Amino acid sequence: MFHSVVGFPLPFIYRVDFHINFFISEHTPLDLLNRWTANKVDAVVVGVDPRLAPEYPFPVPYEDVVSVVKYFLHDKILAKYGVDPNRICISGDSSGGALAAGVAQLIQNDPEFKNKLKAQALIYPGLQLVDVSMPSHRENEHGPLLSRKLAIKLACLYFTRDKALPQAMMKNQHMPYGSMHLFKLVNWSTFLPEKYKKNHVYTEPIIGKLNPSYSILLDSRLSPLAANDSQLRNLPLTYILTCKHDILRDDGLMYVLRLQNVGVKVSHDHMEDGIHGALSFMAAPVYLKLGIRIKDKYINWLEENL
Repeated sequence: MFHSVVGFPLPFIYRVDFHINFFISEHTPLDLLNRWTANKVDAVVVGVDPRLAPEYPFPVPYEDVVSVVKYFLHDKILAKYGVDPNRICISGDSSGGALAAGVAQLIQNDPEFKNKLKAQALIYPGLQLVDVSMPSHRENEHGPLLSRKLAIKLACLYFTRDKALPQAMMKNQHMPYGSMHLFKLVNWSTFLPEKYKKNHVYTEPIIGKLNPSYSILLDSRLSPLAANDSQLRNLPLTYILTCKHDILRDDGLMYVLRLQNVGVKVSHDHMEDGIHGALSFMAAPVYLKLGIRIKDKYINWLEENL
């Protein structure tokens, strides 16, 4: 869906609304978020609904988002909608945050894209499938809302229906041979703030246990956190929001540090009372004040930085 408001030139925001097996209609809270953003920030907002797994497995959803972004980044299209090419942002939450992060890496590093992003905004994003036994996975194994078992099942359905993969992933034994170089890029004992390490003991994922192996797990488009420093160095101004009671918490926390380490300016909000998916509860039949607070923090950051 497309939202525009009067004014020239305007900032431009891509909102990647992506949920496996869940179609985002124009009456969902995330559509309301797009409308609030368009009005509050005085921006043109494109809500991207890629085709969904498992019917359309990876890389189809990723390529759908790339196609939309590539189309709207043309000078003629930006001019048509009165968009300032120097004020373009991509954002997303949860799996949409993963897609937004992966596409941002592509845009900023590919010379084919003349117009670059000014910002990216990632709300409780899932950013890697390399190591699924981080402290946040262990502490929030049974939820709330998103349990470890459900998250792994949905992540696997993104690219296969093979039931052996989620079983191996539950034991952190899913990575193929040739993947060890990725472990240091998602090593929580290195990149996680001390307060979240607690008494957890780091152990590397076990490689080569799964037959057949999935070389697709080496693809950085699946795991933006596992991109090397040279890919991260060119990323734009970044906003990341994480929630304490969320199995994906550590992905976002580590991305904050990795981006800061290569010189990317990062703003980070952490919700100590936060849970995964809170943005989905901002309208009837469930109103969650936490969701409203996250929405306000996100939109306020856009107002101040875009």
